[in-house]
Amino acid sequence: MARIRVFIVLVLAITAGGGLALGTYNYMQKMTPRTVSVPTRPVVVAAIDLDVGADITKEDLKIVQWPDNSVPAGAFNAQDDVVGRGLIYPVITNEPILPNKLASKEAGAGLPPAIPPGLRAVSVRVNEVIGVAGYVLPGTRVDVVATVSPTDRKTDTTSKVILTNVQVLAAGTKIERDTEKGKPIPVTVVTMLVDPEESERLTLAASEGKIQLALRNPLDKSSSATTGVKPKELLGLASPVRLAASRTRMAAPPAATVHAPVTAEFDPMTVEVIRGDKRAREVVRQEQ
Repeated sequence: MARIRVFIVLVLAITAGGGLALGTYNYMQKMTPRTVSVPTRPVVVAAIDLDVGADITKEDLKIVQWPDNSVPAGAFNAQDDVVGRGLIYPVITNEPILPNKLASKEAGAGLPPAIPPGLRAVSVRVNEVIGVAGYVLPGTRVDVVATVSPTDRKTDTTSKVILTNVQVLAAGTKIERDTEKGKPIPVTVVTMLVDPEESERLTLAASEGKIQLALRNPLDKSSSATTGVKPKELLGLASPVRLAASRTRMAAPPAATVHAPVTAEFDPMTVEVIRGDKRAREVVRQEQ
């Protein structure tokens, strides 16, 4: 009897638990899900990666619903406001198109809209050596070294840094900033971004002598003033520079002081007597 009672209690417990679980499941299924609506606005974004100078078309754009409280200032909501304008800064996929990254409607596309007001784009002819083995790419920073003679004499030839921290705007016909992840590209022309005064110096150096580009770290903003170097100074044949001479004197160890041997001055009326390792002085008295 005891076993039958235990079995009956177990069956009743399982039945009650199963019924409660089924009822809870049916109740949850009949509940209407609560939805929270967030107000949105249409925003024009880039459908693909776009680089500097790109002429935007409808295929380059798409419209997404953006949360109204986080829409970037100045964002466009119609593609027609963007199509046909050029980019002056690169844009990545799904990035909103903003007015500060677009050229004016009259400027068009290509290189000219990417030139900031007050600056000029000057192109110079280069080769593999001058172009730092192809690593002078759009967006990099360089120093310009000019080698020129102010007279017809070869001894007056001077090499000097004439421009520092100059931005490369284009390499050849490419204006993309990331050209195959920094891979070197052979070019014959490099276009740099300079002001009008720097454009005069760059043009004169390229026409009257030779130029060399020195690649620099884009995070290095320093500007070093140099005096230039001539062949005699390069080979150490010129007269020493005062600064170098003073630096040499400062770096040289102090000269050893040579002390002259001290000779003992003896009284003419005394005589020194040496017996082995002992010395003694005997006073000689003159007889009166």
